[in-house]
Amino acid sequence: MSDQLVWARAHTNIALVKYWGKADAKLIIPQNSSLSLTLDHFYTDTGVQFDSQLSADQLFIDDVLAPVDEKVANCLAVVRQLAGIKTHALIRSYNHVPNAAGLASSASAFAALATAACKAAGLTLSKAELSMVARRGSGSATRSIFGGFVEWHAGDSDTTSFAQPIEDPVQMDIKMITVVLNRHPKKISSRMGMQSSVNTSPYYAAWKQQAAKDLVNIKAAILQANFNMVGHIAETNAMRMHALTLSADPSFTYFNADSLEAMHIVKSLRENGTNCYFTMDAGPNVKIICQSKDEATIINALYRHFTEDKIVVCKPGPGVTIIKDPR
Repeated sequence: MSDQLVWARAHTNIALVKYWGKADAKLIIPQNSSLSLTLDHFYTDTGVQFDSQLSADQLFIDDVLAPVDEKVANCLAVVRQLAGIKTHALIRSYNHVPNAAGLASSASAFAALATAACKAAGLTLSKAELSMVARRGSGSATRSIFGGFVEWHAGDSDTTSFAQPIEDPVQMDIKMITVVLNRHPKKISSRMGMQSSVNTSPYYAAWKQQAAKDLVNIKAAILQANFNMVGHIAETNAMRMHALTLSADPSFTYFNADSLEAMHIVKSLRENGTNCYFTMDAGPNVKIICQSKDEATIINALYRHFTEDKIVVCKPGPGVTIIKDPR
């Protein structure tokens, strides 16, 4: 074990083919496989040290003492089991992405935590194995272990549910303009929303079937560098996922008025010849998929409705890395 904090940096990812629902809530085995793009702009730096002087795990987020919740405890428990240790951990995490706002903060947070903790505990794991550890904290963190386009194989057990890269570095000209409409935590967590949709939406079985088809088709589009097909699949997949929330009982939505306005802007631009598409996770923030040649046109259209501080341009980002102390 390391006698000092071991630091890791992981970036967020945005799913282009979504996972929405768990087959096993304890192991976080998803109902369907998914595919994402790791982004360069949003990331989490996390340092971990296993310290025999500690009587309990300690977590600091942005230098503020925070409770060690079930997800953090689960991730650390897996690391301890693999390393054969019982030592408590000191965790310091700096989040460069708003928490629980539909911007994949849990993906970068748990990918960084799993990587730093495994290294601090003296483990040498493959990235596929790291993705399994990260999954025990947050499902989407499985994919943030890798850069570029990443697939998370749903699997049916702890050892068959893991991520792998599809293309890194990304060959396609692709960017994602994030319209940050709300930086505050959402009222309905992803976990609650998924469970409600699985249990009560009459369309859930059809969603799973369509998501499987979307995954096959988007992987083919990536290999063919077919930007329009990637964008089209991502947009329709996202809207079908959000249709599950509207068809749940009771119904709910992550959209707000600004979300609908941003989607309208994208559709209007596309109708007038600008190739762009949108996707949304469990939150109101809209991500616009585009190419470099159209970036300025899209941003100018957004500026007519949203202030500059709400718009962030992202490129494909890297996988998790061990870093020096960032403080």
